[in-house]
Amino acid sequence: MNSIRKTLLILTVLGSTVSFSQSQLPNAIEIAPKMYPGWNLGNTLEGGGTDNVYTNNGGLGAEKAWQGTTTTQAIIDYVAAQGFKSVRIPASWVMGHIIDADELTIDPVWMNRVKEIVDYCINDGLYVVLNDHWDGGWIQGTFKKDISEPTVAANCEKMKKLWTQIAEAFKDYDEHLLFAGLNEPEAEKEDQIKVLMTYEQAFIDAVRATGGNNASRTLVVQGPNTSIELSSQYVDMSKFEDTTSKALMIEVHYYSPPQFTGVWEGPNGDEPYYFWGAANHVPSGTYKKYNCTWGEEAYVREQFQMMKEAFVDKGYPVILGEYGANWREFTNNSIQKKHDASLWLFHKTINEEAIKRGIIPYVWDINNPNRYGTGGIMCIIDRSKPSVFDTNSLDGIMAGVEAAQWGGPTSGIKKVLTDQSKQQATYNLMGRRVPSNTKGLVIVGGKKVIK
Repeated sequence: MNSIRKTLLILTVLGSTVSFSQSQLPNAIEIAPKMYPGWNLGNTLEGGGTDNVYTNNGGLGAEKAWQGTTTTQAIIDYVAAQGFKSVRIPASWVMGHIIDADELTIDPVWMNRVKEIVDYCINDGLYVVLNDHWDGGWIQGTFKKDISEPTVAANCEKMKKLWTQIAEAFKDYDEHLLFAGLNEPEAEKEDQIKVLMTYEQAFIDAVRATGGNNASRTLVVQGPNTSIELSSQYVDMSKFEDTTSKALMIEVHYYSPPQFTGVWEGPNGDEPYYFWGAANHVPSGTYKKYNCTWGEEAYVREQFQMMKEAFVDKGYPVILGEYGANWREFTNNSIQKKHDASLWLFHKTINEEAIKRGIIPYVWDINNPNRYGTGGIMCIIDRSKPSVFDTNSLDGIMAGVEAAQWGGPTSGIKKVLTDQSKQQATYNLMGRRVPSNTKGLVIVGGKKVIK
């Protein structure tokens, strides 16, 4: 027996995916500090069409339905080499990979392919968050349509069938694998949020019932609409019934302000934002109207502090499952530099302020290396080569990681030298930028200081 165990340990060190069941996996609080920064294998295993729901019409081709590169060990090796510590794998199951609609039986060929990609990550020592993504909206899109008692009961049964199969397939994987029940559940009102909690309880129950390492595996539940405000206001993690302790995390997403992060077509003809952070604003001229007017550094700190106080401080680590901003292309070189500096600062700020508060950030990446002019794209890594497409944003991510200390400090008052204060933007306690020579209690570099 001892020789067998030694062999298994040696294989694990060499990168094998061989594992064996443990009585108790390290808990969520223990693994969270090892998981940042995170990266999304976006637009890949979740690809397909809504007409494929409850069918097996997606097949292995679904992996390239929304992007053109087959995932390989070499690609994941490259991701790990850039400094990422975990990979979030969005996946579809019901949309195109079901061989028996009544029993919700997952195609074993698809399950094996998902396992291959999970193994690529585990081989590199990466943590993995595997979810049930949009998946044709089979459950995530139902909150505004039908939350009647019979429908909720039926969906809970489907949830259990689905996650029982996934959990059984990965039963012996160690703590490097986490399950996330949903993606962005479209629950906004209190009655909808109550139903969401019911579905997530069904997910927890299904996984735990399979035993083995799943009895103590860290599971991730999603806040309503993965909204920071709604999650902080309505979600009480202690209300979930779990057979193990300290094994839950909560997930939210961050794409604020949308005028800056996405392709913006304002409902009233309002303009997109190209420049983020006061230091990167264009002071005058044609491009001044493209400066952010909200959602900058102070707003990030405020949002993430909400999650820290609502969850992290109570023993529930937070996953920022998606964040990102479109990298745009300009013909004006000085404007391009301003925009690039904005992207760098955005990614640095997100990572630094999240990590300080016990939040694990996962950048969204869709493997489409084309900026489409001022439309922009969220693509960090060009998997076809592989190579870094958006060096600017990646550098910002790693700068944020370098600047942060896990779990703190995020507050407290200390004295700083006057010349140090002048090198960083200064804000009052309302989050408004003030002159660097302002006296009294102010915020410099995200910390309260007395000047």
